[in-house]
Amino acid sequence: MKLTGGEIIARSLKAYGVTHVAGIPGHGNWALADAFSQEGCELPVIQVMHEQSAVHMADGFARASGRPMAALTSTGPGSMNTPIGLATALADSIPLFHIKGSPLSYMRGTSVMQQLEVKNEDAFSRMLSEITKKNYKPFRVDEIPSMMHRAIKTMMSGRPGPVTIDVPMDIQAEAADVQIHDMKRRMPTGLMHPDPRDIDAAVEMLLKAKRPAIVAGGGVMTANASHALRELVEKTGAAVGYTFNGKGAISDEHPLCIGGNGQTGTTHSNALLASADVLLSVGCRFTDWSSGSYAKGATYSIPPCRLIHIDIDPHEIGKTYPTEVGIVADAKAALEAMVSGISGKQSADCLARRATYHDEIAKAKQAWLDMLAPRWNDSSTPFTFQYPYKILREVMQRDGILVVGSGNTQGAVKQSFPIYEPRTHLTSGGYSPMGWAFPAALGAKLANPDQQVCAIMGDGDFMMSCAELGVAAMNNIPIVIVVQNNSGYMSIRGGQRKFLGRATASTFSYHHKDNEEPYSADISALAKTFDVPSWKITEADQLKPAYEAAFASGGPALVEVITSRDAAGPFVPGWWDLPSPDYYHAEYAEYRPMREKEQHL
Repeated sequence: MKLTGGEIIARSLKAYGVTHVAGIPGHGNWALADAFSQEGCELPVIQVMHEQSAVHMADGFARASGRPMAALTSTGPGSMNTPIGLATALADSIPLFHIKGSPLSYMRGTSVMQQLEVKNEDAFSRMLSEITKKNYKPFRVDEIPSMMHRAIKTMMSGRPGPVTIDVPMDIQAEAADVQIHDMKRRMPTGLMHPDPRDIDAAVEMLLKAKRPAIVAGGGVMTANASHALRELVEKTGAAVGYTFNGKGAISDEHPLCIGGNGQTGTTHSNALLASADVLLSVGCRFTDWSSGSYAKGATYSIPPCRLIHIDIDPHEIGKTYPTEVGIVADAKAALEAMVSGISGKQSADCLARRATYHDEIAKAKQAWLDMLAPRWNDSSTPFTFQYPYKILREVMQRDGILVVGSGNTQGAVKQSFPIYEPRTHLTSGGYSPMGWAFPAALGAKLANPDQQVCAIMGDGDFMMSCAELGVAAMNNIPIVIVVQNNSGYMSIRGGQRKFLGRATASTFSYHHKDNEEPYSADISALAKTFDVPSWKITEADQLKPAYEAAFASGGPALVEVITSRDAAGPFVPGWWDLPSPDYYHAEYAEYRPMREKEQHL
């Protein structure tokens, strides 16, 4: 069959099951873009306003569904707009397929338009090497079929991640007699199973533990291992906490779920994890943010706590903490093997011995809810962060997908917005860029059209991708965007005030005025200029009707919630290593002792 390079890529993606492409056409990729309209290659191409958003959209699609989406960019600036999106996907192990155009293969090194060749003839490929799982570049059309199945296999197997195929303009347009490879005969099948001896050792440790605990990371979601995790929790009676990307791995309603860990975790999650004698980590990288910067007793105490570590990536085992049992395996396969290794009698004996431990967990959870209640129930205006979540949770369906931006919103949602199902809390927990949540929510809705999708973020976050309101309107993608407007980067301001004694460039204000009067665009009015219905909420009784109307609108809708600049964001029960300059000493009394407790070295 004679096909152009662009047609081969389009047909291969379609054969694998990719259903959507997002991007912006340019002179460097218009043969690629056109191929998606050819017979047998047809995939909808969703035009975005910024290439970074195309990658974030594909990211959100994959997080919500486990299936990849493609992002399409031109050469030069079009491609250079993608690194934040690719790095975000790589940090959180998200599969997505990036297709980019590049200059004609026979013009390499001649300083063509929009190409950096000052130091290297192919500078962008060198940049990609650090922010993708792998990148590919064909120089003949007949190379592309095998390159496509290799790229898709790399993207989806093991620890998933983004891949890029960089196609010169002539290779996009030229045709060759080729055969599209049968993906079913090229892709690996089955799961990576653990060594049975490691499973036996891990089960024995959990059963003998006095205070067993589990930390669920994003790998639980990647492996679709939530059901197996819950079975293990209920068989062993272990407490289970989660990272940012692990929220939703087990329902927040489960009596043994203790909530998020780390700096913006819950008080009881950090305390119970830190006092565990055996800890099972599943698909967790132990980042500083979710591990109390490794200070003993802040979130974990490893050692003396003994660690069982399950991860698909052998690099993660023992990277930060020493392990008693390191299991390189698919999380679902490993957890199911552990469940199968525990008899009914062993489980019953275990649960009976842990009745006192479970009472302690229940009391600690209630103490946290009592601590949260004043913010959760405070309907005064301008709003706290938490009260609008209370009303949103009442309005959203249980399986509605909440896509969360960075900053105070990210931490406060982790602590105080109950999530009941896997893949219904999406946040960029590793790289955490602003501007991610809105386009990611568009991708999540494309992946799951029958589920409610809500993106929630601060105004600083929203302003970085607000132009995608046009994409939502033009394609009538029915998501609800909630913007907590407090005129600035308030999580940064809070940190600056604590660790520096003052704030610099973190508020949106009329800086030329002596009183630093807050400045804000009229976000709800802005949405209307994009033909997106909107509501500006300044009083508590307006919240629920606005949320209900937004979800019922049948299209994209925006709710702007005016939030106090000084309203409490998330609680900060954990430790995060943020040093102050030598000339500011107010925090040293706390900082130095905690720094000395860090165990990672």
